[in-house]
Amino acid sequence: MSEPFIKPFTKAEMDAMRAATRDEESLKQRFRDKLKRVAGRIPFAEDLVAAFFCATDPKTPSRVKLILLGAIAYFVLPLDAVSDLLPLIGFADDAAVLAAAITQVAGSITEDHRAKARKSLGEVTSEQG
Repeated sequence: MSEPFIKPFTKAEMDAMRAATRDEESLKQRFRDKLKRVAGRIPFAEDLVAAFFCATDPKTPSRVKLILLGAIAYFVLPLDAVSDLLPLIGFADDAAVLAAAITQVAGSITEDHRAKARKSLGEVTSEQG
């Protein structure tokens, strides 16, 4: 039988994601900091930021928030299955985790979340350029 395409998270990765989601304000700040550094290099930036706005929306159900915050925490964690410093493939694992999370909660990410994401990304890219 072939090896699965995606390996399960290690205990250390799961513990780090749990810790990251416990302190939501710290997670928000680390998310913003990392997004400013990498927004122009990742093709899934709009989905990521829309997921962030959905996860921080008070109207979003707790289950959806937990799924999205876990994916966002994985994005900001320095420990990664594939180092974000590697060209081209460095964010592949982040994209896969985010895609899996969004697939589970796609109906909860609204057009309003996406509009906020586009506006926010426009502001981030104008600060960089």
